[in-house]
Amino acid sequence: MNIDDNYFVLFGLPIGFQVDTEALASRYRELQRQYHPDRFAHHPEEQQKAVHWSAQLNTAYDVLQNSVKRASYLLELASRPISLNTSIADTDFLMSQLELREQLDEAESVEQLVGLRLEVEEWLHSLAREFVLDYADEDWSEAQDTVRKMHFMANFLADIRQQEDKFEDDDYYDED
Repeated sequence: MNIDDNYFVLFGLPIGFQVDTEALASRYRELQRQYHPDRFAHHPEEQQKAVHWSAQLNTAYDVLQNSVKRASYLLELASRPISLNTSIADTDFLMSQLELREQLDEAESVEQLVGLRLEVEEWLHSLAREFVLDYADEDWSEAQDTVRKMHFMANFLADIRQQEDKFEDDDYYDED
């Protein structure tokens, strides 16, 4: 097994957006046990290789288990990497994002945030379906644009979850 293999090959998975997450997790655990640095404690040179290999394995797993990172990686494999510094040109999408951001800023309860989170999660699923079509059609420009939108929505989802945590923490401390 070569750490330089692409991540799908590394985990014995077919190259594509849809991933069997159970097979991925199972193979990850198997490889971690096999190449864990502690197994090479009495062989410093081999242990150093295992540390590097384990870090690469963690990176590969992180990419494949996350749909947004996986889509970006597929574009890299197709020699069509995206730049997240490139602006999204879809003004309808951007206007929708402004409206969502206002909803987040104006949310006054966890319940409002849950509704917003569910809406954004559905949007992410829709973008993932769009990416699958763009990728299959080798419409690289659209696929790249879709992945930029996916990154944007994933970051926004993280903001919502952070706000949910803050509201829940505030509720917890208010009860004391």
